[in-house]
Amino acid sequence: MDIFLQVWGGAAYLLAKILLAHAEGVQDDRKWRLIGWTAYLLGLPPWVILLGGKQNWIAAAIEAGGAPALLLGLVMAWKRLEQVPRYLDWGVKALTYLMIALGIAYSMYCFGGITALSQVLEMGVTLGFLLGSYLLAKKNPFGWLLFAGMLISMGILMYIQDKPVLVVQQAISLIFVIQGFIRARRKNRYTRRHT
Repeated sequence: MDIFLQVWGGAAYLLAKILLAHAEGVQDDRKWRLIGWTAYLLGLPPWVILLGGKQNWIAAAIEAGGAPALLLGLVMAWKRLEQVPRYLDWGVKALTYLMIALGIAYSMYCFGGITALSQVLEMGVTLGFLLGSYLLAKKNPFGWLLFAGMLISMGILMYIQDKPVLVVQQAISLIFVIQGFIRARRKNRYTRRHT
């Protein structure tokens, strides 16, 4: 079951990164973003199960708490929104901060503080995933850099917890995240020059 969950979660997240990175380089990016955000949502359950199973409470809470940001990206792509409605933006931020606090608090309760390398790595995953997803949903290219930090932290965490499929998936994903950042920066420069 462990390998099945690794393949499911890893493939869905990798596909999402590939599609969202591709969306940065095309004029009509709607369908690529829709499929990319959907792939993220489909890959979320196995990640939560795998992380919770290894008592990675911070990362598991954050993955689960990332669902609103992923849904925000999906809704923005579906409705072709360039700006996030204020109430929606506030709601996603509030849920994000709440999940960060709950995940860290529960992990500290279980481990008696921040005492394990896995907890530090989980905090890197937390910042990268939630803030990266949030910025990418708003089409901010710096979300890609936060994703890169998340991938590095998660790759190390998966390595020390003997999840080889996910280590490889994180390494391959890093290539597409860097590509997405480069494309998004080019797109931003082009848009600013021609508006």
